[in-house]
Amino acid sequence: MVTRIPTKKPAAQAAHPLMPSDVMELASHAMHKVQKNVADAVVGSLGLHGERMTKVDTAWLRMDSPTNLMMIVGVWVIRPGIRYADLRQRIEERLLMYPRFLQCAVEDTAGATWVHDPDFDVTRHLVTEKLPKHTSGKEQAALQERLAALTMEPLDRAHPLWQFHLVENYHGGSALMVRIHHCIADGIALISVTQSLVDGGAPPPRREPREAHSEGLAGAEEWLADAILKPLTNMTVKALGAAGEGAVRSLGLLMDPQKGVEQGVHGSVDLTRLAMHAVSDLAALALMPDDSPTRLKGVPGRSKRVAWCPPIPLDEVKAVGKALNCSVNDVLLSSVSGAIGQYLRQRGEDVAGKEIRAMVPVNLRAMDKAYQLGNQFGLAPLVLPIGLDNPVERVYEVRRRMQDLKGSMQPLLAFGLLAVAGLMVKPVQEAMLGLFAKKTTAVMTNVPGPREKLTICGSTIEESLFWVPQSGSVGLGVSILSYGGGVQFGVVSDATLCPDPQHIIDQFEPEFAKLSLLTLMLPWGE
Repeated sequence: MVTRIPTKKPAAQAAHPLMPSDVMELASHAMHKVQKNVADAVVGSLGLHGERMTKVDTAWLRMDSPTNLMMIVGVWVIRPGIRYADLRQRIEERLLMYPRFLQCAVEDTAGATWVHDPDFDVTRHLVTEKLPKHTSGKEQAALQERLAALTMEPLDRAHPLWQFHLVENYHGGSALMVRIHHCIADGIALISVTQSLVDGGAPPPRREPREAHSEGLAGAEEWLADAILKPLTNMTVKALGAAGEGAVRSLGLLMDPQKGVEQGVHGSVDLTRLAMHAVSDLAALALMPDDSPTRLKGVPGRSKRVAWCPPIPLDEVKAVGKALNCSVNDVLLSSVSGAIGQYLRQRGEDVAGKEIRAMVPVNLRAMDKAYQLGNQFGLAPLVLPIGLDNPVERVYEVRRRMQDLKGSMQPLLAFGLLAVAGLMVKPVQEAMLGLFAKKTTAVMTNVPGPREKLTICGSTIEESLFWVPQSGSVGLGVSILSYGGGVQFGVVSDATLCPDPQHIIDQFEPEFAKLSLLTLMLPWGE
């Protein structure tokens, strides 16, 4: 890809004023030239040989803090148990075919570079664990305690940023705890990676190394620019003024529209309507009010708690959704809202009329490209009506809000802010990302997994859960994962803000049961 450089205008046109698009293009070209020269000089001086990290991935690399580490963590419960030697062989045959799992992330003043680890040793990344001995029935609590500790244990920056922890003897089988730094990939991509480990899986498709681009933006950032930033107007800049003029200038300077907006939105959105959407959604994202104050918001500490519930039948969730003309997501998110509301009520909080905002990751990549790793997702702000006690009223309110989010460009714009943040020095990046934390109580993932249970090394993966990290001062992570005919709800929380997430978990199934019962009681014949 070659950046278009505006040609010199004929003398007869020299007096004509530049159009805004010309100014943005000239500024963007100059900015990219400077960035590339600085990056090349730094990398050359360090003697690094590798692939430059994208700006979005760099933002995630720099986002670690003492209260929140940017790791995606997960757990598989496997029966019967599997052996370390068998799992190691599977990892060597499948996972290590992804170059990222052999590379270190080396930071420099201009960003970061993926560099092959000359001292790579798989035994450093696949380790065995032994849980403390508990009386019968306490195995899950012990596993949760250990996983919570691992969420606050930094990965070794001198080596590839991932680690698997195998508990060979757990509850009649094994448990595999997974930690992967977010700079390697987002949750959707990592699901694709973990699928390669299961029986019948395969290593990634063979592909040529990505050529370095001498100019402009690469990959998803290039697509983002095509899809969103070409139609931005001065109105947009003014609307974002409250979020900080520096961030707005960076956003305008960094994005260099290349291919036309029709490719980014699949040829289905008129340019004028897209521009109006951009103005509206950018303003909403920057100016949305701070979240309702609850005990779940505040200054987080340096320890976590993890909890999850047994699966509930997915067919039952689908039946309720069909009866109410709602989606499965509407039903599940309504149950989560009810569970959090009940948790707060039981602790003496008046939640009447209160709402909390959860940032929901939205995939921005083609699913057949997930194996390429990296981060290509946006964040959609979903407001959960925790103050509505009536389950039927609550599910319809959730449905209305989900419909309002459909077609919104806010996830794309959030992705753009992450791209900008990856170019800023750490204090500026933290200030930009702090904007989200002030307006957010939770980060929530809702991922549909395989309908049939998978096997690994001949054993069945009975349960599968994972959580994405929380950034800044956000202290609550919620995970909803459908897998093998069931749905599981999990929470990872800051121990200072929410020391007992199991009590939230314990409300999830009763809230769904109340909604199911009321659905059966509705006057269907009228």
